[in-house]
Amino acid sequence: MSNVNKAITELNKTWRSVLSKEIEADYFKKIILKLNREYDSFSVFPENEFIFNAFNQAPFEKLKVVIIGQDPYFNKGQANGLCFSVNKDTPPPPSLKNIFKAISNDIKKSQFKNGDLSCWSKQGVLLLNSCLTVREGIPNSHKDIGWEKFTDQIIKLLSINKEKICFLLWGSYAQKKAKLIDPIKHLILKSTHPSPLSAYRGFLDCKHFSKTNLFLKKNNLTPIDWNIY
Repeated sequence: MSNVNKAITELNKTWRSVLSKEIEADYFKKIILKLNREYDSFSVFPENEFIFNAFNQAPFEKLKVVIIGQDPYFNKGQANGLCFSVNKDTPPPPSLKNIFKAISNDIKKSQFKNGDLSCWSKQGVLLLNSCLTVREGIPNSHKDIGWEKFTDQIIKLLSINKEKICFLLWGSYAQKKAKLIDPIKHLILKSTHPSPLSAYRGFLDCKHFSKTNLFLKKNNLTPIDWNIY
């Protein structure tokens, strides 16, 4: 069994049940075949055991917030399977620093001791990249292997099967996913991307974090602790 196939078998049981039709679909099997070749021939991120980390860290039954990214960090030692997140011993990249700035501007009692966002995932925040893998040094290098079809289907399934989820869509790419979401059942918040190229045009003062928690409280759901300890 390849390591990529092993990652599928170790996918959280609830998610694997929800995604069973997708995992068995021909297009998904083609993704896995391509990935096996990619991991054998190139340096690919994240490490294959973390491809589905976003799902394993955020149980389906606890899910209440979705943040959508584009593809993983493409430099060595950064990507950990959660969009915008890095491991605790890795310095936060510029976009993540701007996310922390936006939280500090929004929620005054804030602290960020590292760049690992898994503590958000465990509270029910799905940190979903549209493409789950990338070649080292080449952004968007896996955008055509089929990942977007898979993750778009995930967004549709969440919209249909869940209630009262808050979707945070940062940047034009993520905002295109709004068409997959039922705006009557869910809250959709849009802003510019946290990248240094665009964060100053609205993201830093978007207040998405307090707005998310206000929405959750109104629906009798536990708010997210956005601090990183």
